[in-house]
Amino acid sequence: PATSAKYHELRSTVRSLGLATVCEEAKCPNIGDCWGGASSTTADSSSNNNSINGKELDEFEQHYGTATATIMIMGDTCTRGCSFCAVKTSRKPPPLDAEEPNKVAEAVTSWGLDYVVLTSVDRDDLVDQGAGHFRKVVQRLKELSGGGAGGAENDNDNSGEKKDKKKAIIVEALTPDFCGDLDLVTQVATSGLDVYAHNIETVERLTPRVRDRRAGYQQSLNVLGHVKQVNPNVLTKTSIMLGLGETDEEIRTTMQQLRENDVDVVTFGQYLQPSRRHLPVKEYVTPEKFEEWRVEAEERFGFKYCASGPLVRSSYKAGEFFLKNMVREKKREREEAASAASAAV
Repeated sequence: PATSAKYHELRSTVRSLGLATVCEEAKCPNIGDCWGGASSTTADSSSNNNSINGKELDEFEQHYGTATATIMIMGDTCTRGCSFCAVKTSRKPPPLDAEEPNKVAEAVTSWGLDYVVLTSVDRDDLVDQGAGHFRKVVQRLKELSGGGAGGAENDNDNSGEKKDKKKAIIVEALTPDFCGDLDLVTQVATSGLDVYAHNIETVERLTPRVRDRRAGYQQSLNVLGHVKQVNPNVLTKTSIMLGLGETDEEIRTTMQQLRENDVDVVTFGQYLQPSRRHLPVKEYVTPEKFEEWRVEAEERFGFKYCASGPLVRSSYKAGEFFLKNMVREKKREREEAASAASAAV
């Protein structure tokens, strides 16, 4: 896939507009798969399709098996230095690009995606830590793509002439913690996005070693919980790396606390050491264990969806995971409706 036409198309657009992607900056192992638009067959051990019939799945893959890229806004240089992350750091990164909202919207709409993930570096050097800029990017993307997810399409004008239809893009924002400033969190949470993601990364005990000192386990829980308070309709999502020395009970405690803050989606992936100066891997978790965590997350703790596998990353095939889950939800709704109708007879 890293040699496919779609891969080179996305790469060319990113270069020409001066954009950054977390796919490249964080050295993601799935870049060829995601950018090339391949079907998810290797990284996602959670792709149990028992709840989707064959025809539905075929239609899904034909319609949604498109390329996915995660755009990293506000530059490629972070003000923090987490022990697991390969993104470059500086106390004073370059200033923000005021044209970035337009550039991102232009790039994403030209790719014809159904789902896009926007993420960013931390910008502790800015007064609002970049929250206002993040909000502008989401709003401009929604405006250019035709409105909210599954929403507005331009069909006809007053003269009755057919207009070009715009594909309403589902937008996921993978955000920093904004130092726990909930007013800044609100700016992004109410920007018109569909999925608000913020990664807790690891269990509470390991947080001081794994994450930058300005991050915090409880701080991340507060961010995720606040999002639902100001925007109950948005889906919330987080990601946990495994293989850093966490115990099973610590993972369960983290899942319980996430659910107490009404987090809808969780992903599990294997931590891989980006370089010798980063944290070493303590354990390589088996695919079977990842599958056990998926089942436990969904069936015991009640997450709406869990993606779990060695190469799963928080934004890996995010659109396909999200949309496939929507198919599952619709099927469950039909079965429940049929069951209720049968019981009423």
